[in-house]
Amino acid sequence: MNIYIDTSGFLALLDADDDSHLKAKETWVKLISSGDNLICNNYILVETFALVLHRLGFEAVRVFQEDILPVVRIEWVDEFTHNMGINAMLTASRRKLSLVDCVSFELMRRLGLKKVFAIDKHFSEQGFMCIP
Repeated sequence: MNIYIDTSGFLALLDADDDSHLKAKETWVKLISSGDNLICNNYILVETFALVLHRLGFEAVRVFQEDILPVVRIEWVDEFTHNMGINAMLTASRRKLSLVDCVSFELMRRLGLKKVFAIDKHFSEQGFMCIP
């Protein structure tokens, strides 16, 4: 099975002080041992690197790069998907709905992905199944 990974899932996994950390860690272990394909896009990487560096520091960035990313397949956002994400964001007209989220929704639909490792309610609002 293919599982999409959102920044919110990565953050919950890396931040021991996050309210969802224990559940995220437990879920991550299950995902890794299940052999599921874990997928994110390069926009998620940029967002995650920036937030992890700002909130948790360089050691957490190193853990993300060396321990987590090697098991994740990266889908590179093309111009069409980028533009679809912008259109979706502008159409939604919601301040807290980011371009990264909208691009992720478009990419997930294009790839036929239904499940996402995310703590972000926007994914469930779009009809995706969030885990944990």
